[in-house]
Amino acid sequence: MQEIESKQELHTKVDALIKELQSMPGALMPLLHAIQDNVGYVPESSYAQIAKALSLSVAEVHGVVTFYHHFRTHRPGRHVMQICRAESCQSMGSEALEAHAKTCLNIDYHQTTNDEAITLEPVYCLGNCALSPAVMMDDEVYGRVSAADLDALILEARSVEAKA
Repeated sequence: MQEIESKQELHTKVDALIKELQSMPGALMPLLHAIQDNVGYVPESSYAQIAKALSLSVAEVHGVVTFYHHFRTHRPGRHVMQICRAESCQSMGSEALEAHAKTCLNIDYHQTTNDEAITLEPVYCLGNCALSPAVMMDDEVYGRVSAADLDALILEARSVEAKA
């Protein structure tokens, strides 16, 4: 994911992705994924651009983006922490883990810490059920995560930030 500096750069990047993907059947989902993978989120300012290119309404684009928990509408923090909320993880304590994370970070799901270091998101299966509860920090999945393990992940993310 690259850092987008201006609205014009954002528009240009989204336009390039549209041109690359708009002719494929069912292009909306692949396009939304490509935008989020490249920009870090799907900016609301791009909905009209996407809708026009795919002959959809802005409401349809908005509906898809907001329906799926995976898509973000705002720039995430430098690190993204996802806590699994699937049944296996819930049965092994993920609800207590999520409460601990929200308290430690002083944010709720879909929010970013004041220092912009960490965005907290729910995820509905990390495919790590045998090692529940599971957490993903950036692209790394962790299993059997305790409150102490979560604290260590947060500390590591913030210490990497301090060194940079």
